Amino acid sequence: MTEIEKRLMPYVESGEVSRLLVRAPRSFGTLSSFNDGIAIVVLNDWSQRRSAFTIMNEVRGKLADLPGVRAFPIMRQGFGGGTSKPVQFVIGGGSYDELAKWRDIIKQKVQEQKLPLVGLDDDYKETKPQLRVIVDKERAAALGVSIETMGETLQTMLGSRRVTTYIDGGEEYDVLLEGVRDKQNTTTDVQNIYVKSDIADKLIPLSNLIKIEEYADAGTLHRYNRVRAITLEANLGEGYSLGQALTDLENIVQENLPAAVAIDYKGESLDFKSGSSSLLFVFILGFMVVFLVLAAQFESFIHPFVIILTVPFAVVGALFGLYVTGNTLNVYTQVGLIMLVGLAAKNGILIVEFANQLRDEGVEFMRAIEKAAQTRLRPIIMTSITTMAGAMPLAFSFGAGAETRAAIGVVVVFGVFFGTFFTLFIVPAAYALLAQKTGSIGDVERKLEKQIEEQESIEKNNT
Repeated sequence: MTEIEKRLMPYVESGEVSRLLVRAPRSFGTLSSFNDGIAIVVLNDWSQRRSAFTIMNEVRGKLADLPGVRAFPIMRQGFGGGTSKPVQFVIGGGSYDELAKWRDIIKQKVQEQKLPLVGLDDDYKETKPQLRVIVDKERAAALGVSIETMGETLQTMLGSRRVTTYIDGGEEYDVLLEGVRDKQNTTTDVQNIYVKSDIADKLIPLSNLIKIEEYADAGTLHRYNRVRAITLEANLGEGYSLGQALTDLENIVQENLPAAVAIDYKGESLDFKSGSSSLLFVFILGFMVVFLVLAAQFESFIHPFVIILTVPFAVVGALFGLYVTGNTLNVYTQVGLIMLVGLAAKNGILIVEFANQLRDEGVEFMRAIEKAAQTRLRPIIMTSITTMAGAMPLAFSFGAGAETRAAIGVVVVFGVFFGTFFTLFIVPAAYALLAQKTGSIGDVERKLEKQIEEQESIEKNNT
């Protein structure tokens, strides 16, 4: 950690970092784990430094050659906070030994396929030395030593055990037995403990009854949703989206691991998965709300359907814009896509409403469509240019958090452009095909008035 601090100090001296805190162990809790650490780097204002991603890539290179150390930078997440990495892929089921084998297979396949997952790590590390006590039950029974006696003896000598209480001055106190701490440092000290035999009233050394094996295991055994689990986490390489990373990991599990493996997600990956699953529902809900509102206003289902046909083309345009600019489908772009439902419908409303007004005035059907498209061309282009111009600062913004604003801006600019372009062709064509027999409100009113006049004329002639 001292060497890491030396390599990070130049950023403080250059003014890009305002504070640097280096700590070992990493955890702020009660877990005694001293083989990991953390360096908390607080960056200065955006105007006084380079991009955080540029600094992270540079730091990653500077820490790559540390012998016996895996060090990687992590950016604090915007959603939910925390210093976890964006990719948090959970595998569960089976024993921890099986999970460790599955974890190793996933890591091997990621390396073979050269997936751009930076700093791939997991939360199950067999680095904590432990002792396994194996009791020779037959020998213990022959010598008259019960397992309960051995357990109580080990508890007393290596930990502590309450044996009784006493009262002094009206207060009750516990009497605790415990072994001498400075004689509990090696496995030999454990074997030198004696236990009492129930057959021959004498003490028997534990070394005659147990065998001690040394092994390495994880300091903490994790569960997720009450299932034994290991979490693999990683940062994303340049141009590699979170959705693609999770899909690639899912494919590795399906192709190389047994069906008993359970897959789940944490952190930003869980937010992405839950948000992606609800996006379709929210999009359809917004689509239906706009459709029903238009249906109530036009008193028809055909006219809103003609208007809403431009929305898919606007969405295609937005996705094309994300592809061209190198952005990914995330929470911010999903918000922009939902906004497009209303923005794309606006142009169709201008044409359909004006065509209905012309038909109310008695203009022939095809002539009404042509005149509506020609007359509304100017306001459609003006409003679309205004909308795109208003989103341009978002699309080309810079500064802290520019990535999130740019994503929404790109969706709006490209979506409105594509939606406007196709509106000028799709809406008149769809109106000519679908709305010819619908009639407008004015048509209905004129027919009713005509029927009333004819009925009154017939009654007058009869009279």
